[in-house]
Amino acid sequence: MYRTAMEDLQEWKKRSNRKPLIIRGARQVGKTWLLKEFGRIAFRETVYVNFDNNPQMKELFSADMRIERIITGLELYSGHKIEPVDTLLIFDEIQEVPQALASLKYFRENAPQYQIVCAGSLLGIALHQGTSFPVGKVEFLDLYPFSYREFLIALGKERFDKLLEDGDFELATTFRMEYMDLLKQYYYVGGMPEVVMSFVQKKDFNEVRKIQSDILDSYVQDFSKHAPNELVPRIRMLWNSIPSQLSKENKKFLYGLVKEGSRAKEYETALLWLTDCGLVHEVRRVKVPSLPLKAHEDLKAFKLYILDVGLLSCMVRLDQRVLLEGNVLFKEFKGALTEQYVLEQLKTLKGIETYYWTNDRGSAEVDFIIDSGSQIIPLEVKAETNLKAKSLKVYAEKYKPSISVRTSLADYKKEDWLLNLPLWAIGVIDKAFS
Repeated sequence: MYRTAMEDLQEWKKRSNRKPLIIRGARQVGKTWLLKEFGRIAFRETVYVNFDNNPQMKELFSADMRIERIITGLELYSGHKIEPVDTLLIFDEIQEVPQALASLKYFRENAPQYQIVCAGSLLGIALHQGTSFPVGKVEFLDLYPFSYREFLIALGKERFDKLLEDGDFELATTFRMEYMDLLKQYYYVGGMPEVVMSFVQKKDFNEVRKIQSDILDSYVQDFSKHAPNELVPRIRMLWNSIPSQLSKENKKFLYGLVKEGSRAKEYETALLWLTDCGLVHEVRRVKVPSLPLKAHEDLKAFKLYILDVGLLSCMVRLDQRVLLEGNVLFKEFKGALTEQYVLEQLKTLKGIETYYWTNDRGSAEVDFIIDSGSQIIPLEVKAETNLKAKSLKVYAEKYKPSISVRTSLADYKKEDWLLNLPLWAIGVIDKAFS
């Protein structure tokens, strides 16, 4: 499995001033595999410690924070000599032992020569429960499900991905039908590593659905296992409401659709829990598209997406026969799968923040507004080849952006004010403003 995050890990290893690194991401997005593979290819020795249900490690880190003592304990535990230059230390499920999380501060200050990478799927929840955190002493890397481009590579289509990477849209357009067929498969399969690997090996859509159902079931079990008892019913209702929320014409999240008559304050903690787990992504509305967008966000209006388009298609019981029915898949339940797909690809791009915009009357909406740090890019999503972009035109006439982007099934085309980027190329949208 190729993951672009491996390049980030290699860059981290090269830096002389590196800090302990924490990989963030939802359960089952491949954090443990990535770190073990990094250890295998980049280090002579790897010491892997899983803190989940590990009383020995809890005891080791509960005493003083002398690094020499901790290293000796880790050597005894693993049976390996830990040489700073040649050994990768992997701390998995680090949130289960808060003292281990706190120790990263002392590793950074007193023994920066040790190379430590950590993972924690429920780390955000632990922090909100008051866990001591080594602020400023660690680095973060976010890991998401396979992007469409990583999916291409997993299927042995490296040269198709290379065309996108090189921005050779003229040649890529020649193979538009293959890109679109692979995109249909991605809508159904999604990017969860276990699902992708099964599909690569067996090409069995029924097996895909079984694994996705098991993953969804495991997430629901996590609600009961890790969330406060009084919060569990609200988390479940909120989670189960997401498909119906996305099927609306106006995809603004409405608490009233979770339960009739419900209000924001009743579900805010449940939403925070799902966000901290990495299971949902909030995209907030901005009132005025001016840098920085964060200063202009509307805290009361947002859209909510889940972490993976394949899991969403499983939740709505999308029939595999739709893969054969022309382009109907891209329009399924009012284009919600397509918006989910686009947001998912945007999340994998570095250095951008994503919002959406509506005018005050609510008569015009731009699906996504991208803050690259230096400019703002409006992005309209079309689930078919109907290219009427009235809202995008309203936005462009009012705010005069340097470039506007529309993504659809149409071919690549750049005009004076508008870039039409095919859906299968949205993963290289950052090249539009680089």
